[in-house]
Amino acid sequence: MNFLSWLFYRYRKIKKSILIFLMLAGPGIIVMVADNDAGGITTYAATGSKYGYGLIWFLVLLGPIAYFVQEMTVRLGAVTKRGHAEAIFDAFGPFWGWFSLLDLTVVNWLTLITEFIGMTAAMAIFGIPPLLTIIAVSLLMIFMVAQGRYWTWEKIVLLFCLLNLIYIPAAVLVSPKISNILGGLVPGFPGGFTPDLFFFLMANVGTTIAPWMVFFQQSSVVDKGMKEKDIPWGRADTLLGSAFTVMVAVCVLIVTGTVLYGIDIESAAQASQALMSMNPYVGVFLAIGLFNAGLLGAICISLASSWAFGEVFGWAHSLNDKVREAPWFYAFYIFTLATAGLVVLLPGAPLVLITLFVQVIAVTLLPAALVFLILLLNNEEIMGKYKNTLFQNIVSCLTVAGLIALSTLYALSVLFPGFFR
Repeated sequence: MNFLSWLFYRYRKIKKSILIFLMLAGPGIIVMVADNDAGGITTYAATGSKYGYGLIWFLVLLGPIAYFVQEMTVRLGAVTKRGHAEAIFDAFGPFWGWFSLLDLTVVNWLTLITEFIGMTAAMAIFGIPPLLTIIAVSLLMIFMVAQGRYWTWEKIVLLFCLLNLIYIPAAVLVSPKISNILGGLVPGFPGGFTPDLFFFLMANVGTTIAPWMVFFQQSSVVDKGMKEKDIPWGRADTLLGSAFTVMVAVCVLIVTGTVLYGIDIESAAQASQALMSMNPYVGVFLAIGLFNAGLLGAICISLASSWAFGEVFGWAHSLNDKVREAPWFYAFYIFTLATAGLVVLLPGAPLVLITLFVQVIAVTLLPAALVFLILLLNNEEIMGKYKNTLFQNIVSCLTVAGLIALSTLYALSVLFPGFFR
């Protein structure tokens, strides 16, 4: 084989690999990018304004951890052809099945409220009333799921994922000092061990690794029809998504850490309004990104709950099913959107407090979801050759132990404020 023939062969092989990846990519990118939802953007913005660049290292650390957790859902979904809720019921029985489903339902519903909070706050900056935002967004999401094709739904969501990258040019526009950013990569705890620090650490974990992500990606892998031979592509999809997640999170922190450091910021919408007086473009980018983040989160979280209920109750629950073929699946989907949206419209509701505390609740309940996931991935009868390796188990167990430790330390810091001083 001469050089030109070899070069042509390599070109065709690379082209084929790219086409296969584009065909199979989706669940990993979507779940990871949607992970930077409205609550996440608010958490990153508040973290940057309070601690500057001091916790960049922590966000970077969360990227690989999120990848290891979500990669397990790819293998579990591709091997079992079942969603996570159904897999728990089959493996551990009704008691633990209902426990995990109710756990998911509560956290998802609360998180969905934060997505509507973020979207209404972002649109309010442009003078659009909350009621109009909630109605328009709900109708858009219902249309997306009710058109009867998973492939179409996925491609629409991937377009919204691209818009999530708007925070990258926003970070460039504030002209941060590279040396300061690199300094933020050095592990440290700004201000020492305080209740506030633990709260922010937990909130950042809760928005980067959440129970809904486990349920969503596994169900998405099943609905997409991925097989065992597609697992390497699913891993690449998830790895790329985790890189986007960290990149966006760090960019939001850089924006507020550069321009709003030392200013008490409670929400991304407040940060956007403050930035508009300093740099209108950055402020607008942040507002657009906040709306898009809330929309992506709402799309995925509401669907994760509907998929889980469909699996448990035996309803038809595929996005390839028309409304008349899966009425209960779509009815539950609409119900979750309507009730979450109504909470946001309640006069006097503590919306900012809800947004931050939901992230903490999520990380508190996360260890239970991860324990089920680890046990399933170590069941050789279920997973066969795709069960967890020793290294994967070490990383997974350290993640669970770290989450439990973080939750315990936070509780101690609240109960005994002088304990860490």
